[in-house]
Amino acid sequence: MNAENPLVIDIRSEIGKLGAVLLHRPGFEVENMTPRNVQRALYSDILNLSIAQHEYAQLSGVLSKVAKVYEVRDLLVKVLDRQKAREDLVRRICVSEDVTSYMDMLLDMKSDELARVLIEGLPARIDTLTSYLRNEYYALYPLYNFYFTRDAAVTIGNHALICRMANKVRMRESLIMNAIYRHSGAFSCDVIDANDFQGQDSQVIMEGGDIIIARDDIMIVGNGVRTTSYGIDFMIGRFMRSCPPGRYNVIVQQLPSSPESFIHLDMVFTLLDRDKCMVFEPLIMQANQYQTVHITMDDGKVTSIRPVEGIIPALKKLGMDLKPIICGGEDEWDQEREQWHSGANFFAFAPGKVLSYARNVHTLEALSDEGFEIVRVSDFISGKSDQYVFSDRPCVVAVDGSELPRGGGGARCMTMPLSRSKVDW
Repeated sequence: MNAENPLVIDIRSEIGKLGAVLLHRPGFEVENMTPRNVQRALYSDILNLSIAQHEYAQLSGVLSKVAKVYEVRDLLVKVLDRQKAREDLVRRICVSEDVTSYMDMLLDMKSDELARVLIEGLPARIDTLTSYLRNEYYALYPLYNFYFTRDAAVTIGNHALICRMANKVRMRESLIMNAIYRHSGAFSCDVIDANDFQGQDSQVIMEGGDIIIARDDIMIVGNGVRTTSYGIDFMIGRFMRSCPPGRYNVIVQQLPSSPESFIHLDMVFTLLDRDKCMVFEPLIMQANQYQTVHITMDDGKVTSIRPVEGIIPALKKLGMDLKPIICGGEDEWDQEREQWHSGANFFAFAPGKVLSYARNVHTLEALSDEGFEIVRVSDFISGKSDQYVFSDRPCVVAVDGSELPRGGGGARCMTMPLSRSKVDW
């Protein structure tokens, strides 16, 4: 993380060999939650932090073995060590969360303490009638969801798109990611902030879990409660203009507004290899009321918007012939249960080498039937399974997942890829 040699952001696929990844280990922000505020935190249940951290250590242990790992908190401290960047970030946070009376106190903190507070939360001072009547424990709420680093920003090519998130409780995540990409000195990339020039009631909303970089000329986007059509139009209008001359394809998949396990596209569709994907069959492969739309751009201008039969047929016409593997296997009951626990949410650290939860046994069986070796996480980290790291054999590394899924996400949700090798299609 030497500022003199920043990492060049380079993401042109979902499956290229991982070079670097950004993570955030869940900390006391996860524990600073009670059943009373669990819905505000966008959770369905409260987490046991020690178990969640044990499970997360497995995920980070696997990724540390195959790529360079950057930590959000470390990079945030680097940002806060820069006085101008510190002042700008604290001001933006205090204004957006209506706590400007705390600004001087925050600016006086040491960088590591300020980073902790910005992530774990700041208890409110009860020193005015207004603060007393508000009956709120926190002035700055904990960032309960920050270990899902996928959502607040998206890396596409040499760009970082800072997302304008659907829920205000997560806005600070985007502000921190913007500061990290711009001011930590760790990365070299162009930054586009979707929060700029947007009114408070703007319908421009997008989150990283809905955005899949299938190939350097194909992006797949979920359109649902976390990414609006206005957000997709923003990405096309602002972001795609920066693409090299030529044809670019955006495939849009509408998503249901419920259940909550369908909040992002990557909860129902992820890429595993050059020729394989993981799908939640009822939504992705069966007839339903949710449209799939293919948007074609030529030299930065939209030239066609038309309906298509689905993601997989649309990709086949573009030269990506994918065999779907069914989340939960063939039984509808198992499909529903395992999709709820992020059974379709895979993260590829190389073509055919993926991370998932061990609890989704029927999904793992479906992968095994397609030639994937199921690797114990302890064997992978210790080196006992190095033949799967250094060969072309497909494998799935299965990490424990009793607590982490309660937050509503899986391996892809918890990872922000920063660089990948080019894929030989």
